[in-house]
Amino acid sequence: MVIQQSMERISSFYHAPVTTSFTNHSDFFNTHRPLHSLSLARLRIYCTNGQSGLDWERQRAREVAQAVLVKLLIFAVLAATPCVAQDVSVDTVIQNWNIHGQITETPQGDPGFPALYSGPNSLKSKGEIQETFTSDLYVGARLWHGGEIHADGLLWKGFGLTNDKGIEAFPNGDAFKLGITTPHFMFAHLFIRETIGLGGKRESVPDGPLTLTGERDISRLTFTFGRLSPTDMFDNNAYAQDSHTQFMNWATITNLAWDFPADSVGYTTGLVVELNQPRWALRYGFFQVPSTQNGFTADDQILMLPHAGGDGPFFRCWGMAAEFERRYANAHPGAIRVLTFVNRANTIGYREATPLLKANGPGADLSSARAYRRKYGFGLNWEQKITDNVGVFSRLGWNNGQVQGWMYNDSNWTASLGMSVKGTSWRRTSDAFGLAYVVSGASRSAQEFLEAGGTDILDGDGALTYGSEKVVEAYYNFAVWKSVHVTPDYEFVDNPAFNRDRGPVSVFGIRLHWQF
Repeated sequence: MVIQQSMERISSFYHAPVTTSFTNHSDFFNTHRPLHSLSLARLRIYCTNGQSGLDWERQRAREVAQAVLVKLLIFAVLAATPCVAQDVSVDTVIQNWNIHGQITETPQGDPGFPALYSGPNSLKSKGEIQETFTSDLYVGARLWHGGEIHADGLLWKGFGLTNDKGIEAFPNGDAFKLGITTPHFMFAHLFIRETIGLGGKRESVPDGPLTLTGERDISRLTFTFGRLSPTDMFDNNAYAQDSHTQFMNWATITNLAWDFPADSVGYTTGLVVELNQPRWALRYGFFQVPSTQNGFTADDQILMLPHAGGDGPFFRCWGMAAEFERRYANAHPGAIRVLTFVNRANTIGYREATPLLKANGPGADLSSARAYRRKYGFGLNWEQKITDNVGVFSRLGWNNGQVQGWMYNDSNWTASLGMSVKGTSWRRTSDAFGLAYVVSGASRSAQEFLEAGGTDILDGDGALTYGSEKVVEAYYNFAVWKSVHVTPDYEFVDNPAFNRDRGPVSVFGIRLHWQF
């Protein structure tokens, strides 16, 4: 179509007919009238008008020169265009580099709640207000055909409620498990991606913080190696994934039962391999884990200021995940993802630690209960588009629940269900409303550990009257101006940290977000 339009413009400019129904470059010259037929026709006209032979020769020379120029121009267009039909559009822009950024500030607080007692990891019952701040600068560049490098400089500071203690489905996705009063910097992402096309149909790649505009084979093999978050590629969900623009609760960002490999901020070094096909994808990842609970990894000694961290022995401390994704598109598209995971670290076993706590009290030395152990589990992730403006989602998760939480969360099972509605129905196309319900719980071994006064990453009230933790979250993402959004958020938490003796808690927040 582009070639035909170009020829028509050339033809109209020179007032010469151009044929475009050809299959290769040489066919163009075989389908046009010989120049002498054009000249004879012109000769008859000139003779009829009484023009001299010299005038006719001059006119003929001009016409010959114009015809040759037309053909040369068309041949140049053809020479630059493949003759074989391609899936790639000639209008596709291949982006060699890009820059993106975002700033998010989230004040959040609760007015207080009833509590029979408090422990070392309890949410403060008298009420509080805290604030978090994050800023990212993303830079991506194309290295070679199929090769990209991406970097993300993250600046953060602030605290979650009670420094991220006392609620398992924690209400602020930007509240990292290390509260700080002065800004810290790290390279949250620094990885290389290699995409190997396997042929067939192609799809567009949008411009994004961790992608470059272009096209790629739908059937492809992708390798990603470097500094990243496992949640970049695993357990994705179109309606509950990004804490800067969607839900804020940890349980709606990813599967709460997956103690995914990461440092205190949520990043680590790893390798992810993904095979993608038109209707399904299979991915596998291997990641480093920190040497201490809720600690930093070895790459944080280089990629973070101030420096900190360390890894456990490479072959004894690690995290792995595998996921199968099945996409479908009937009346409305959707996807189901099945996640499996296993982590290994030098952790405390609940069954080994509980007798020590019962014998010696909450301050007992638990070092004898520590050993290299595995935590494994499964997850199910579902998303379904209902209409153009409404989508629903759900996650289910379970782990074996025999060892302490190490990197992300202490929950041993979880279930969530929610919906997302675009503002198109009320003429606010850039707005969105979300509502979600989350329930999570602890294994029997974990319950006994907490009853005896044990503490984990987020929970530990000194005692326990067990009840599953339940959370309801509602938000409205209001587009103030283009890429500036303000989001009021409300979360109701019943039985915080699995304890019926505390709560319920109402958490109010407002998220201020800008991106480019």
